[in-house]
Amino acid sequence: MKGDPRTDPKGLIQEAYRIDGISSAECRSIFLDWALSLPEGRDTGAALRLLVERYCATAPDHPMTKVLRDGLTSVATPRRRGGWRSRPRD
Repeated sequence: MKGDPRTDPKGLIQEAYRIDGISSAECRSIFLDWALSLPEGRDTGAALRLLVERYCATAPDHPMTKVLRDGLTSVATPRRRGGWRSRPRD
């Protein structure tokens, strides 16, 4: 089943909320697949905010809700990437 093409093109998040007894680990795996399935150039943060608005209020105790909220936090605060070579030099 396909979801909203702007936020959930394959319907992965929608289906995760329908699975009874889904684990946090399964939700994280689905979330990764969702992130990789977004069209190139799509604003992941915007899509994620729309998913949080759509699902989190109606299913606050679902494991996917925590994964979405955690994802929203990590998108908002990206970490520096790279090793010692990418550090600023004095």
